[in-house]
Amino acid sequence: MSELFDKGLKVRKEVLGEEYVNKSIAGADEFTRTMAEWSTEFCWGALWTRPGLDRRTRSIVNLAMLGALGRPHELKLHVKGALKNGVTKDEIKEILLQVGVYCGIPSGIDAFRNAREAFNEVEGK
Repeated sequence: MSELFDKGLKVRKEVLGEEYVNKSIAGADEFTRTMAEWSTEFCWGALWTRPGLDRRTRSIVNLAMLGALGRPHELKLHVKGALKNGVTKDEIKEILLQVGVYCGIPSGIDAFRNAREAFNEVEGK
């Protein structure tokens, strides 16, 4: 693996949790491995380690984009990461309200549903 992959793996584990990342990597097969490696190397290694934005701000941007795009699995995952990065539940609510207004109520409703599931998992409910 490259140095960028190693940097990305470190950040990815810090944001998403070591258990989740280890499970994700272990679950990669011959078909999915390249995408998993690219995601770690380029998203987490090349982008998340850049100095231009802090992790909290990157989390806020990600929540808005993932909610707008209707990517429930990734949104749920990044809600958990955003909480680790210091984004509050009230701030997440405001971000997702903005998604609902600018991207459509169905997008907002789905985003809220997935965020609530993420909160419940984090809180052990």
